[in-house]
Amino acid sequence: MKKLSIVLLLCLSPCAMSDGLPDLGDTSQTVLTPLQERQIGQQSMMQIRASKQYLDDAEINDYLNRLGYKLVENSAEPGLGFEFFVLNDYNVNAFAMPGGFIGVNSGLLLTAQSESELAAVLSHEIAHVTQHHLARMIAGQQGDSLASMAAIAIAILAARNNPQASQAAITSMQARAMQKQLDFTRTHEQEADRIGLDILQKSNFNIHAMPEFLDRLQKATRLLEGNMPGYLRTHPITSERIADIENRVQKQSYRLIADSLDFQLVRTKLIGGQKTAADAIAYFSDALGAQKHGNPIVQRYGLVSALLRNNETERAMQELATLRGQAQDDPIARNNPMIETLTGQVKRAAKNDTGALTFYRAAVQNHPQHRALIYDYADLLLRSNQAEIAIKLLTEQLIRHPSDTTLYDLQARGYNLLGKRFEQHQALAYSYAWQGNLYASIEQLELAKQSGGSFYQLSTIESDLRELREMVDPRGSK
Repeated sequence: MKKLSIVLLLCLSPCAMSDGLPDLGDTSQTVLTPLQERQIGQQSMMQIRASKQYLDDAEINDYLNRLGYKLVENSAEPGLGFEFFVLNDYNVNAFAMPGGFIGVNSGLLLTAQSESELAAVLSHEIAHVTQHHLARMIAGQQGDSLASMAAIAIAILAARNNPQASQAAITSMQARAMQKQLDFTRTHEQEADRIGLDILQKSNFNIHAMPEFLDRLQKATRLLEGNMPGYLRTHPITSERIADIENRVQKQSYRLIADSLDFQLVRTKLIGGQKTAADAIAYFSDALGAQKHGNPIVQRYGLVSALLRNNETERAMQELATLRGQAQDDPIARNNPMIETLTGQVKRAAKNDTGALTFYRAAVQNHPQHRALIYDYADLLLRSNQAEIAIKLLTEQLIRHPSDTTLYDLQARGYNLLGKRFEQHQALAYSYAWQGNLYASIEQLELAKQSGGSFYQLSTIESDLRELREMVDPRGSK
């Protein structure tokens, strides 16, 4: 396992770098270094992950990252490390933070009528990052520590998403003045539109989706009588701006780009999640019945998921058999990892652990990076007293996903089964740290230290404790 000081503190520590912001006289031209941007973004992400709004769903977040990186490859900074994530918020909004962190509300995912519309929003946000718009504005607050800048960034995001929360998120007149400075300007928005369109086109999406999405939101605003969607508040839309985008795309022929199956499955998962299990069963049954609409594979996926939530295992097995038969006849749906994950969950609900283990072993080999499968397989291995196999699998995954708290929690369970107390507490410490609970992380590291360990392990713990305590109380550690 990587050291905490390597995994976390290069990203998180407020450290002495905060005094090294360049003073170029004109604060509009002040810039942060890439490492400073990443630190601000990571500190903000700690607070976001700790919030109830963070949607901790690996399948939805992994889909968003696959789509996002397809776009990033055609951006001005294809080598920049981006992270895309979803908030469980049905307001229509998306936002970018310094360091390549881009959040999308579940409401926007459901409002987008095509994958190209979702890609258009992500392209716009990617452009804000690659042009360093927010980072340059935050850097204008010279003399603030990086931790303070991260707090300002997260407060602004909270206020934008929920204006009523602004008084709680931003408590001083100085911070409220900063909020005004952090609003994207018309020039920023136009630049992000222009660059975003270029990214969208190079990534083989329908560029007409961008003005269509904005135009639909603007029309919806008129009907809502002032209840403006969050996206229009944080990215001010004017008729002139939409006209400018339309002028840019009208020279290009309209291309109808088919939505990916994963886009449809993710939206179906979100639709089912906002309903009770019984209502979701009725909704998807209706979609497959006389009022048939949509992709039957996708609708049946939603139905099986809802049946599982409602503990109707027998019927879920029957519908799953139909689903897998339909998927087998479809070259795109065949062997889809989201359908495979659902299959494993039905097998586990049927209490067939032996058959489920055999299934998961093959499924994980076919989809070694699908985290939802990894979670379920590791959990089943631990329940089957195969902790060593589970830990090996989880450790390999943590190399790819060093901030994944679920992987650390599963790893801690495995070490507990093996009686390895030092490793158990260390894994829990990393999990708590990435969730922003630094006090709990320190407590687990203290427990690890009391559990013994080699000279190298104990020196690592001491180093981690010093750095965590400095983050908790920078003054007290000096």
